[in-house]
Amino acid sequence: MALLAVEELRAEFGGIIALADLSFEVELGQICALIGPNGAGKTTLFNCVSRLYEPKSGRIMFRDHNLLDLPAHRIAREGIARTFQNLALFPALTVLDNVLVGGYSSKAKGSKQRAEAREILDRLSLGAIADRHAAGLPYGTLKRVEIARALAAHPRLLLLDEPAAGLTHSEVDELGDLIKSLRDELGLSVLLVEHHMAMVMSISDHVVVLDFGSKIAEGLPAQIRENPQVIEAYLGTPAR
Repeated sequence: MALLAVEELRAEFGGIIALADLSFEVELGQICALIGPNGAGKTTLFNCVSRLYEPKSGRIMFRDHNLLDLPAHRIAREGIARTFQNLALFPALTVLDNVLVGGYSSKAKGSKQRAEAREILDRLSLGAIADRHAAGLPYGTLKRVEIARALAAHPRLLLLDEPAAGLTHSEVDELGDLIKSLRDELGLSVLLVEHHMAMVMSISDHVVVLDFGSKIAEGLPAQIRENPQVIEAYLGTPAR
């Protein structure tokens, strides 16, 4: 059963087609990866789902609601939260307060909201730094804080935009394990934009490939890895 259904979505900017009638689905409990070269339209798709961009045509169905009928401030309340390519934290706030910002749409308030935020931080192994300011913390730690902030909205669909960018190999491995555990323990569905192919292929249930705004392939990770069109457009051939 599809939680998110992107239907014939088209986005244009000054005559440039960013999304060319794109259609795909994210099923309940699924980790779906959206991959492709830079400029393929992946973040544009995220921004359409988040209602930061207004597509020219198409629909984005989420739990039988067309998100394009809603203003941007309603998206979190519908059950969708996201992270960004570039960190969008508040350096002058504590880690805890950054997470509390993400829970603005939550029904929990006051001490209950703070308790939930601390629980999220503990789940992501960030409890020990809850009262430290975000400024000066390691990059990998800040990436986790941003995920924690997204989780504070109690999403059913979590959009992760290049969460492994800038991380070390060990941090990438830990991130992959974290994403799977969040999916399993919290009952989330995840739409993941990522260039780290080892992580994508190891944790994804389904992969959608974009190139110049068009879907060129979708399927199981093993199918995508062997797809000639995907290899030519994005993955490349292994060095001999």
